[in-house]
Amino acid sequence: MAVVNTGSIAKAMWPGVNKFYGLGYNQHSLEYAQIFDTEKSTKLYEEDVIISGTGLAPKKPEGESVSYDSIKQGWTTRYTNVVYALGFIVTREMMEDDQYDLQFKKAQYLGKSIRITQETVAANVLNRAFNSSYTGGDAKEMCATDHPNVAGGTFSNELTTSADLSEASLEQACIDIGGLTDDRGLQIAVLPRKLIIPRQLQFEAKRILKSILQNDSANNAVNALKDMNLDVCMNHYLTDADAWFLKTDCMEGMKYFNRRAPEFKNDSDFDTENAKFKGSVRFSVGWTDPRGVFGSPGA
Repeated sequence: MAVVNTGSIAKAMWPGVNKFYGLGYNQHSLEYAQIFDTEKSTKLYEEDVIISGTGLAPKKPEGESVSYDSIKQGWTTRYTNVVYALGFIVTREMMEDDQYDLQFKKAQYLGKSIRITQETVAANVLNRAFNSSYTGGDAKEMCATDHPNVAGGTFSNELTTSADLSEASLEQACIDIGGLTDDRGLQIAVLPRKLIIPRQLQFEAKRILKSILQNDSANNAVNALKDMNLDVCMNHYLTDADAWFLKTDCMEGMKYFNRRAPEFKNDSDFDTENAKFKGSVRFSVGWTDPRGVFGSPGA
């Protein structure tokens, strides 16, 4: 077990150091909250269950009976809340002999670790979006061209041909989103609301969405994408420099269940007189309806 003692930060035992640094860096604003819809959880796990409704109404010939359809339950998406925790131990001697008031009791020592843990776990949902080893309630990866419907058939929330972010690929993604249907193949109103990108695509995204005229063209044509008013969400924890996503306004899409907010505590061990500090958080994150996101892994 690692213990912070007088030898761990030996320079703190004697006056003369101008400044200790390494903990005072600025932090990015909370990024996962821009991608996932947060819900409160009070249980070990939360479950979302899909219901397949009725289909198109057929013609009813005069004098004949009405046709009847069925409504049935489909698959279940389970969010199991996980505890993430980290701590450190400081000897009493280190606390007593510290000449610079390093303030071990402050949450800054663990706060950054807990926060970046949340960001990393959440971003990994997108980092694994095209990986068939990480599946949702329908047994498919988050972004796929063949998500099954309970009532039969499939739908896609991925470009048919993978493509890098460009004006053409973004337009095609928006067109595909506009064609999404429900589980029975009925047209639904789903709109793209937010473009999610890694830091490597920030300038390309700005050129595509903010240019007044058509991007990378000599044509004197308006930039049709600019009028869509898509928000751009740059996430620093995405690991694929080419992958990009569109978050839609689908009601039950990407979710973050908050079971326990980050908390920080400290105590002392009676025998060793060591001081213990810990931070923990409990949550689950994932997706329910794949229509909540549309993506491309890049070309």
